[in-house]
Amino acid sequence: MTVHTSRRFDLLAFDWDGTLFDSTQIIVRCIQAAVQDVGGQAPSDAAARWVIGMGLTEALAQAAPDVPPALYPQLVQRYRYHYVQRQDDLSLFDGVLDMLTALKARGFILTVATGKSRRGLDQVLDHLDLRGIFDASRTADQTASKPHPLMLHELMDEFATPAQQVLVIGDTSHDLQMALNAGTASVGVSYGAHAGNGLHAYQPLAVLDSVAHLDAWLAQHA
Repeated sequence: MTVHTSRRFDLLAFDWDGTLFDSTQIIVRCIQAAVQDVGGQAPSDAAARWVIGMGLTEALAQAAPDVPPALYPQLVQRYRYHYVQRQDDLSLFDGVLDMLTALKARGFILTVATGKSRRGLDQVLDHLDLRGIFDASRTADQTASKPHPLMLHELMDEFATPAQQVLVIGDTSHDLQMALNAGTASVGVSYGAHAGNGLHAYQPLAVLDSVAHLDAWLAQHA
């Protein structure tokens, strides 16, 4: 792969849910339904949104502190049940495919770093026919859940890319904290799971409020 030294970054690591994929509200509803299914008190919308981006078991455990650990396998199963019922209603945010296609044409290494499972990410990439867009991906069940930097370190090692040439793009504090932990730059988006005013604490280069603004920022600054 040709590396263009005139660019500021070489490897872009995108979060999936809430950054590229318009799934935040459905994930919130699935978390709440799953918790109720196993006898717990459904978390508030804010509490459910906060755990998006973590590995699934960890996210559900934090969203349902009154559910005993012995029920976590059932909790995960119920979440997956509800998600499957709604997954056909999900899609990429408007403008994402055009943005990714343009970045690919510019020669960036495009990757995904997500709290989804390997199976879940593979299914949605196949459904959207996006495997040819991304050069690599890492999921929480392959490595470590965000904000641990392991998935970023693995992507950096795979492409021999130093931290200063990596940019993380995500919608949650977990994404941006992961970037800080890995020593990379980041950009936040405020149209996903976490409010934009809370993302500034993690020192992103910018916080953008739409895919169009993210696309424009990457075209000018990446």
